[in-house]
Amino acid sequence: MRIITTQQCEALRQLLLHDKQELESRLLTNEHYGLSESLKDSTGELSPIDNHPADVATEMYERGKDIALHEQDELHLERIEAALQAMDEGRYGTCITCGEPIPYERLEALPDTLYCTEHAPRQFVSDARPVEEQYLAPPFGRSSMDERDDYNGFDGEDAWQIVEQWGNSDSPAMAEHPSGDYDQLGIEADENDGFVEPLESFLANDITGNHKAFYRNHHYRDYCDAGEGDVTLEFASEDDF
Repeated sequence: MRIITTQQCEALRQLLLHDKQELESRLLTNEHYGLSESLKDSTGELSPIDNHPADVATEMYERGKDIALHEQDELHLERIEAALQAMDEGRYGTCITCGEPIPYERLEALPDTLYCTEHAPRQFVSDARPVEEQYLAPPFGRSSMDERDDYNGFDGEDAWQIVEQWGNSDSPAMAEHPSGDYDQLGIEADENDGFVEPLESFLANDITGNHKAFYRNHHYRDYCDAGEGDVTLEFASEDDF
């Protein structure tokens, strides 16, 4: 048994025809959102290579948006044409999955629908994630060697820390351990830089290994404050090393 009447069906047909005409006119007027031209033609340049990266990114964003809007309109047209065909065949107003009548209120809100509420496609948002995320997790993926006891060389995390020193878009509030200090924004910002053992930060020798030096710097002060320092070094000379 059909829920909608003949008059209601005809009113919905007029709505569908109006939407179809409007979509076709829009696609024709704006030349399918500018997709009829290449990126070179739309920007007026032979090559974007010499442009600022931000300019290229803007053009790519706009082109991606145009593609999405064009695909959305094409999908809408396909749904309208399918609904009009269902009207011509007398199938309109019944769900193509379960065969149950579709309430008129739903058809009035979505004239191009061929499904009842229960069987409407994409009625939930999938929480599926790209498989690549499993491969890249944890951060730095395969290149992080912190968990390995047999490796203490340069790894992916160290590479990122070097790059990060030149700045990023984070603020102190977004730091791994939030603080008001921009110098502490980096990952493990308090990690020893350029040395492994604290002693290496204030004891040194030249390339020949003959001339030795002792620097009473802040690393040494931190070393002593942590209860690990030897205060006798304060009175040491080069011959004591």
